[in-house]
Amino acid sequence: MVRFFKDWYTRKFSDPHAVTLVVILVTAFLAVYFLSSLLMPVFVAMAIAFLLDLPVNRLTNAGISHSWSVIMVVAAFVGVSLITFLGLMPIVWQQSTNLMQEVPHMVTEGRTYLMTLPEKYPEIVQAEQIEHMIALTNDKLLEWGQVAIEATLNSLSDLVALIIYLILVPIMIFFFLKDKRELLTGFSRFLPKERRMASQVGKEMNQQILNYIRGKLIEILIIGAVSTVTFIFLDLRYSVLLGVLVGLSVLVPYVGATLVTLPVMLVALFQFGVSPEFGYVMLAYGIIQVLDGNLLVPVLFSEAVNLHPVTIIIAVIFFGGMWGFWGVFFAIPLATLVKAVVNAFPNTPLDEEQSVTA
Repeated sequence: MVRFFKDWYTRKFSDPHAVTLVVILVTAFLAVYFLSSLLMPVFVAMAIAFLLDLPVNRLTNAGISHSWSVIMVVAAFVGVSLITFLGLMPIVWQQSTNLMQEVPHMVTEGRTYLMTLPEKYPEIVQAEQIEHMIALTNDKLLEWGQVAIEATLNSLSDLVALIIYLILVPIMIFFFLKDKRELLTGFSRFLPKERRMASQVGKEMNQQILNYIRGKLIEILIIGAVSTVTFIFLDLRYSVLLGVLVGLSVLVPYVGATLVTLPVMLVALFQFGVSPEFGYVMLAYGIIQVLDGNLLVPVLFSEAVNLHPVTIIIAVIFFGGMWGFWGVFFAIPLATLVKAVVNAFPNTPLDEEQSVTA
């Protein structure tokens, strides 16, 4: 067994470029894992700057100076972000508050309806089963309410830090874009010269991550806007809130669409009951999900590396458990990174012989 691992280590890490790649990856992973709470604004600024680098380069190629290109792109980004935040957040907050106030009434109506089931279907549903289900639901609602209150208190305590981040992040984005070459040159001085494999993985991931982030943001905007307009057209309550939730649900492939279906269905059910209007809402929502999965995603992510659905779900669970929201958002690029690293290691003659034999 020891000899087996020794031979494997010799085959895979005899190349100093492979050792450099592993050291860089391990160092980056440890830095993000242990310092993410402290350096999260830096990571967010780097991700946004990476996304805005494309329009800066296009403006520069059009004849505008690099400094003015950066100023124009950052100003446009901040302006659009402020307009979206100030225009959308008050509506979402108001509808969220109204929905939370209506939840007890929904629970009461649901309880009343459930208690009628034993009378309608005495051979299938027993009153004791309904009472037990209602008791479990009440316990869960109390538990979720306590979690929501604790989250609200924690968010209030972090409000000052959030305001500081809203000021620091645009400033860091500006300097990351303006001094990109100087920063990369200074960082490369700390890296070994034997970094051919690291450069190979970096070039491969550069375009993949850019395509993913750009495509994911476009998908969120399109699905969120179409869902909101559809819900408004169907006169569904809390249409903006539900539209935002549907748009954000695409962050988590497969799982997000399943989770957001519940609030859409419950709001439509309590508003319209079992009626044609309820069917229209669910039909429209289903059509949006089908078009997203079968038309929009293939168009936006046609240049991305294909990953098996099981791989995507495992990546979402793993990275989301480590880094929360941002881990979920970057789960697919990180899974693609793992795949690129595995593919970067060259096959030795022994490996090729074993693959042919297999």
